[in-house]
Amino acid sequence: MAIRSILELERDTVRKVTKRLLPFLFICFFISILDRVNISFAALQMNADLGFSNTVFGIGAGIFFFGYFLLEVPGSAVMAKVGARKWICRIMVSWGILAIIMAFIQTSWQFYIIRFLLGVAEASFYPCMVHYLSGFYQTKYHARAIAAFMLAIPGANALGSPLSTFLIGIEGLGLAGWQWMFIIEALPAVILGGICYFYLTDSIEKAHWLDNEEKNWLIETLNIEQKVKQDVKHYMFMEALKDKTVLWLSVSYFFWMMGYYGINMFLPTISQAISATASISLQSLGWIIGLLYFISMIVMLLVGNHSDKTQERPWHVAGCLVISALGLMAATYVADINIWLAFIFLAVALCGAFGAFPPFWAIPPSFITGAAAGGAIALINSIGNLGGFFGPAIVGYLKELTGSFNTAIAFLGISMLASGIIIVLSARKKQKELA
Repeated sequence: MAIRSILELERDTVRKVTKRLLPFLFICFFISILDRVNISFAALQMNADLGFSNTVFGIGAGIFFFGYFLLEVPGSAVMAKVGARKWICRIMVSWGILAIIMAFIQTSWQFYIIRFLLGVAEASFYPCMVHYLSGFYQTKYHARAIAAFMLAIPGANALGSPLSTFLIGIEGLGLAGWQWMFIIEALPAVILGGICYFYLTDSIEKAHWLDNEEKNWLIETLNIEQKVKQDVKHYMFMEALKDKTVLWLSVSYFFWMMGYYGINMFLPTISQAISATASISLQSLGWIIGLLYFISMIVMLLVGNHSDKTQERPWHVAGCLVISALGLMAATYVADINIWLAFIFLAVALCGAFGAFPPFWAIPPSFITGAAAGGAIALINSIGNLGGFFGPAIVGYLKELTGSFNTAIAFLGISMLASGIIIVLSARKKQKELA
């Protein structure tokens, strides 16, 4: 057998890791996001069928993140002990079952309870995925790998939008379309959870799909990277949770997610309101929204690649969030002038909101690794996603209070701007500490 050069070994190993892990994790995360946000399309029928107001829907859509918040860090600690394979399996099966139960709610309190339990079930899924990937990739590939994996977020919305609007048109066996949508879109989570148990490996050493030379090279390369990060070796799990940069990243992510989920959960409703005068069918609206998310997928990948190429993260994040905020606000003010121009600005807003993900999640592994990184990522994600409760809840309340989405969208834009400012200031402070 010919001896491979270091460059050939790196290329072959990265290619195998990417081919083995990214497609499968992408599909798992795709289903996760689909089951999380399909509530926004169910609202087009469910709210009228069950008599839910915008405020009730906003609280129910957002209360998911309280359960998520409570179990995120503990779940990450459990994952570190039992391994990603078993933990991801447990998460997917439990949330799939609960997502099916969502089809049979009848009251607002049932809505709140099941959404809360869904958050509990899914808690630590995302940081588990990010931490798992960081254990198989060099730092220089982090943003690119995360970008490819996180394409599932806009991807679930891009494909899920026309799929969900199609499914809510199905009726039969005494069930409404929104009920069939919940059931059909939840079943893959249970199936993939079972597959995950046998498909993933808990460490490089157990990765039977890599040969010994590739395993040894990858282990040695990642060990060298950890030694280079001198500040990392002093971190223990709980110490990482107290790091000021981690806390500021959490605050920044909170404001970002408040804006992101505020628009994400109400986008179908907002789009329906914008297009009311244009007589656009529900299915056509689903395709339009899907197109907006598809464009954001492309931008997300481009931003991740450019961030890796320049090795710059904070300004990429901040720039995307500022663009998102401006797009949101512009969409509000042109909606009465031209609905297609409003949709263009909504596309700009989504591109900014999604484009910030890859460079943002490449920041924590740049100064914290190992179990500490898992804890830090979990803390950032849990506190940040708590904004996922306040965003939809505030949007629903402001819509009821003012009778339009204008004030609510302005609030979401301000949240995005605040997040961008915080991320830049915290990054600059961390650079001074390490200088």
